[in-house]
Amino acid sequence: MSGGTAQDGTGAYDLAVVGAGIVGLGHAAAAHERGLRVVVVERATGVHGASVRNFGHACITAQTGQAREYAERSRELWLRYARRAGFWASESGTVVVARAADELAVLEQWRDTEPGITMLRPAEVTDRAPVTGAVGGGWLPRDLQVDPRQAAPALARHLADAGVGFRWRTSALGVDGGVLHTSRGPIRAAAVVVAVGHDVDQLYPDVAEAAEVVRCGLDMLLVAPAALPAPLRAPLMTGWSLLRYSGSNATPAAAALRERLRAERPDLYALDLNQMYTQRPDGTLVVGDTHYRGSAIAPFQAESSFDALAGVTRELFGVDRLPVLQRWQGVYASAPQEFLVAAPADGVRVVSVTTGIGMTTGLGLGDAIIADLFS
Repeated sequence: MSGGTAQDGTGAYDLAVVGAGIVGLGHAAAAHERGLRVVVVERATGVHGASVRNFGHACITAQTGQAREYAERSRELWLRYARRAGFWASESGTVVVARAADELAVLEQWRDTEPGITMLRPAEVTDRAPVTGAVGGGWLPRDLQVDPRQAAPALARHLADAGVGFRWRTSALGVDGGVLHTSRGPIRAAAVVVAVGHDVDQLYPDVAEAAEVVRCGLDMLLVAPAALPAPLRAPLMTGWSLLRYSGSNATPAAAALRERLRAERPDLYALDLNQMYTQRPDGTLVVGDTHYRGSAIAPFQAESSFDALAGVTRELFGVDRLPVLQRWQGVYASAPQEFLVAAPADGVRVVSVTTGIGMTTGLGLGDAIIADLFS
């Protein structure tokens, strides 16, 4: 993907996007669909950040409020762009396994406020996921799955082929008076969207501090296909997952579940565990994830975190061995609110998903911001 120039030859764009993660690409795609001239500036050589280091899980059903609106719009856009860009996207749904009565209670109360959830008997859970100890579960049919290592890069290639300009290995230095200053020279644009995730403090430190944005690091594993006794038919969430999403965590039963997990497994609670799994098209299993926050994330990952992930995985699936192929660290923006949208100057938007739901909401968020900027 090479750098692009404006289609009218003036050197000016309607929109410049800083950041080629899924949030930035969502803005670029939405603007391109409206016939606007778009350029994307990215300091890396490709899509290498949080957008390729995640589960590839669009967890639509678990969101509430504004996040749910963005998630539902993202669902439409994921399916549209998968067809156009040729990447794999599955209307897979999600299985939530309950292995204790309090987990089942959360699911039942959540179902009362989310009619789309279907309660599952133990045999129906194990038919979809080869877990042990299921006392029941839930089925979230509207959720999607993509391959995280394929989807965002494929969307970037599609946009480049369609005429969106890409300036790789180019750092944004600041925005002033309709000009985006970069390490390779100025870019004139009617509007600029800064979508650099957790690095928002590098360009707009006051905005980041006001929104209390910090970095969230996480540990994840990739496991060989032979690890499981049978394939997963959908992404799999557990009782730990029920504490992470606004829909399920808002139930009255969630407090008792939280206290039980904290008392029984303080080591896992300290890791801020989200025990969940997705299986990529090649059969490899994505295992995760732990969470730790700070203004900076040290690159040194504790082996005890990976041991914990492997241990709960072996126990859940009833296997003795877990052939690990890869380990990695992800980093994303974290703040008290789920989204950061700021307008530090006319025609400038600073945008970030400040929880771990970028793949779920990023495309819809971008569509909404572009609609507002160019209404």
